[in-house]
This record gives sequence, C-alpha cells and structure tokens, in this order.
Amino acid sequence: MKPIRLGMIGGGNDAFIGGVHRIASRIDGRFQLVAGALSSTAEKSKASGAALGLAEDRCYGDFTEMAKREARLKDGVEAVAIVTPNHVHYPAAREFLKRGIHVICDKPLTSTLVDAKKLVAAAEKSDALFVLTHNYTGYPMVRQAREMVRQGDLGRLRVVQVEYPQDWLTDPVEADGSKQAEWRTDPERSGAGGCVGDIGTHAYNLARFVTGLQLESLAADLSTFVEGRRLDDNVHVMLRFDGGARGMLWSSQVAPGNENGLRLRVYGDKGGLEWAQEDPNYLWFTPFGEPKRLLTRNGAGATAANQSASRIPGGHPEGYLEGFANIYNEAADLIVAARDGKVPDHLLPTVQDGLEGVAFIDACVRSSKRDAAWVRL
Repeated sequence: MKPIRLGMIGGGNDAFIGGVHRIASRIDGRFQLVAGALSSTAEKSKASGAALGLAEDRCYGDFTEMAKREARLKDGVEAVAIVTPNHVHYPAAREFLKRGIHVICDKPLTSTLVDAKKLVAAAEKSDALFVLTHNYTGYPMVRQAREMVRQGDLGRLRVVQVEYPQDWLTDPVEADGSKQAEWRTDPERSGAGGCVGDIGTHAYNLARFVTGLQLESLAADLSTFVEGRRLDDNVHVMLRFDGGARGMLWSSQVAPGNENGLRLRVYGDKGGLEWAQEDPNYLWFTPFGEPKRLLTRNGAGATAANQSASRIPGGHPEGYLEGFANIYNEAADLIVAARDGKVPDHLLPTVQDGLEGVAFIDACVRSSKRDAAWVRL
C-alpha cells in the first residue's frame, strides 16, 4: 500500500519530539510526511519545512490554514501528528478532526481539564481516529507484562510502584534559554502541572496500562525545588485502586544521576514483575517462593503480545524509537481499517486515556493544594 500522507503541527527546527515522531512514522514505511505547520511563525515554519524537503506550498504559517487547504486537496494529508506545547493540542486537533483528518497527538492530551473534555467531544463527533502517543505502551516487554497480569500470572494485585526520575531541570535552565524547559515550566503553555504533566502522566499511564486497575483516589505532594520556577519539579503520589490494591508514584526532574528512569514494579499474591525503560528488553518475573526469572524480548517465554511488537530476533536490542514506531505502525493499521469502516480492537492510547491523564494531573494539583488530601479524579 502507498504510505499514509502525514502532516505535522509543531516539531520544527530544534524540537526534539518532532524528530522522534518523524523517525517513528518512517521505521515501518507506513507514513510519508508531506505537509506541516512546523513552527509558531510562517517564516520559521517554511524554513523547517524546507530543511525536511517539503514542498514550499505545503509549509503553512498556522494549523488552521493547513487544515482548511489540506482538506480540499486531492492528495491532502490523511493524518496529522500534533507535537506542539500542550496548550495547542486542543485547538489544533479540533481543526483536523472536524474535517475528517485522523489525529496522532502527543501527551498530555491538553493543558486543561476543560479543553480535554472539549477534545473528547470533538473526537467522538468526528469520523476520524484519535491516537495519543503514550509511547511506552509500545514496548514489547510492557505488552508482555500486561498480558501476564491479565492471564493471572501475578494473581490478585496488591502493590503497584512506578517512578520516573530525570535530572535535566536540576538547575533553572529555563532562564538560560532552553526552549524545551521554557514551555514546560510555563503554566500558560504546559498547564497547571509541570513535572506531573510532563512525565508523571507517562508513569501513571504505564501503571494503568499494565495492571488494568482503576484509580479510586490519590493523595499528592507536588514540590517546586528550583527557586523562581512556576510549576512543580518533583512529585510524590499515593494511589488507592478499586479492589484494594495500593500504589505509589514518584516523578522528578531534579534527581541528579537519573536520565530517563521510568520503572514499574507490580506485585500480586502469586508473584511480581519488574521493568525498567532504560533496560527495556528485559522483564523480571518472580513467582512467589521461586527464583527470579529473566524474560527477554522475543526470546524464550515470549508471549504473543511480546512477539507481535518485536521486529528482530531476541538479543538484538530494540528501544525507544522502535517502541514509539509501534504506536505509529498500529495507528496505520487502524487508519487502513477505517477506510472500510471496520476499526478492530487495539491497545493504542485513545482520547479517553488522554482525558484520564489530564484528570490525573488536575487531581494531583487539587490534592497538593489541600496539603496532600485524598481526592478523586
């Protein structure tokens, strides 16, 4: 099949995540970038588009202009990736959804809970698909962990521990011109949550994806350690799940010695699982009373979910880009299926997952303002 014609909002020169999305969309040859509104000004957008080899007339000054024109073109974009700061997600997605163009959007869903609810309504009203790129759900060993939980290998779940520490905001780099730090620490662009919105939502989504547990309530302590910073840079959250399981979530961007330390531990009455993003091809499984077992990507003991998300034989490392590419590859499957009006069941994060993520941020902020009181989403 011909590659799906892809547009991009944001992701211009010097934007880290835009490059990641472009690589992920190309790994399996399912998408071709043909248009974009890649920056906040027409001049920067055209320069970024030229650097990527886009036709000059497909480099737009803003997303509204792009949505209107691309919807009229015979060879206009079929899907659009939104990789902007959080406050642009809702208005950009709305423009494409109402024109029947599929949306692949970076997380969190929006910068406010009000906008998140509006975006859910827009997605439900549209014939187009909406996929949220919680990319860590695309790792083979995460898929295996999820499958093992559901087939009862851990028994009744009791304890969930998830953490995501980084150290890149230990100093006030937003004051030194760091583009990535500037918008992430700006409540007007990021929303009410800093660290909790940027990486805490990834940790929360990972725990929910693997365990399937529904959150009943939480108690959050959001801290801002760097003087003058306007949003949180360290988060501690206690979690109570339906059914009695308990959990703790820690995310930090001021933890020296940590680069991208996303880690999940899940324990039930029959056994436990441990997975670390920085060593993603391995999953530790410990049946109660037995020695630890090391499970590997596409190796002995690999489940169907593990194998279907792997591209190469075991022992050859796959990681961040390949996991991200699984999201794009499966999104392409859905887009192709949607042409026939038959979208199958899938594991991709949806607009509803995005709404829950923003509700999680909102609940954490509310709880912290009340001295870590227990609150519901």
